[in-house]
Amino acid sequence: MYHARLLAQIPSLLYLNNMLFHENHLYHIYNRGNNQQPIFYHRDNYLLFLQNIRKFILPTTDILAWCLMPNHFHLLIHANEKTTEIVKKQPLAINALTEAIRLTLSSYTKALQKQQNFTGNLFQQKTKSKCIADGSVNYGSTTFHYIHQNPYTAKLVINIEDWEFSSFRDYLGLRNGDLCNKELAQKLLDLNFKTLLGETCQVIPVEQMSLILKPGW
Repeated sequence: MYHARLLAQIPSLLYLNNMLFHENHLYHIYNRGNNQQPIFYHRDNYLLFLQNIRKFILPTTDILAWCLMPNHFHLLIHANEKTTEIVKKQPLAINALTEAIRLTLSSYTKALQKQQNFTGNLFQQKTKSKCIADGSVNYGSTTFHYIHQNPYTAKLVINIEDWEFSSFRDYLGLRNGDLCNKELAQKLLDLNFKTLLGETCQVIPVEQMSLILKPGW
């Protein structure tokens, strides 16, 4: 109750949803527009959000996959020693990745408020973080493929690799992006780059979705 009152009283803590991370675990992190509203309107918006990820989130964790969609985003991360470091003690004890996500969203929100001339929330207040089966290779790779399938599932592209705003093109060698730790992803997720395209195109069984997503998504 105290935390709820605190967040309501301090606008700067809007996205301060303290998430627990354990070193050497995989996490699926995601959020969407408030009331499922768009969060990206132009190509420059996607690029600005990626700049924020690089500036705030990348120094605190290993990113294994990412995808930006018109009204939501996904990250697959591997928590390291920097992720769990406590960087703020007041008014709540906040770890480095939680603070990085808050800064990423709040900074981007301010830019969009100015661009679109609106006030209030852009994102849902609680960013979701799903621990992926305690680092299970199978569910880690399932999350990896699920994240990259999003544009195709939403019928934004004919081919998964055609979507510009995901890490999939980097893994296929179609672009030289360096936001993801591809070597670590290959090791942890047992990826085979030669068969990656075909594996990512496979349908993910419905029963596995609950293992990579929290209820209500």
